[in-house]
Amino acid sequence: MPTSISTADLTEFLLAAKLATYASQNAEANVAPLLPGSRQLEYHHGDFHYRDIYFGSAFFAGQETVYHDQTPLWTMVYAGGMLAEPAAPEMASQVYEFLRLALRQVEPQRPFRGPRRLQHGSFLYEDENDGDIERFSGRETISQDGLTVYQLRYTGGRID
Repeated sequence: MPTSISTADLTEFLLAAKLATYASQNAEANVAPLLPGSRQLEYHHGDFHYRDIYFGSAFFAGQETVYHDQTPLWTMVYAGGMLAEPAAPEMASQVYEFLRLALRQVEPQRPFRGPRRLQHGSFLYEDENDGDIERFSGRETISQDGLTVYQLRYTGGRID
């Protein structure tokens, strides 16, 4: 990774990118996917570029990558989704709406997913992780009325 890119600059860009893509449902972030069957979200600012490519819906897997001058700097891979089998479409819609609310609470000291804990109505979002922006792994869950209905695992960090 270019040594000229500080952790603070990377974190600032990553926070802006996350808020401008999936968490906000920004239609302008959707681009034609590079991979057949995937969905792709992108955000650009200056020499930074963020790309999130994922497959699936109720259960999904994907990868976020941050580039600077077309050089990959940071990545996060993730997989998870609804636990109820089969997940009722209206329930999945409510869970993912709540997930976007949680992801809009992303914090500079934990710029991976949402806050450690967020309660809203009958939903509870919890995120546990180890590490920092350099190297990390974690798990987020959403419960409704005490029953876990969604889970996602993630890992990533700076690319050497």
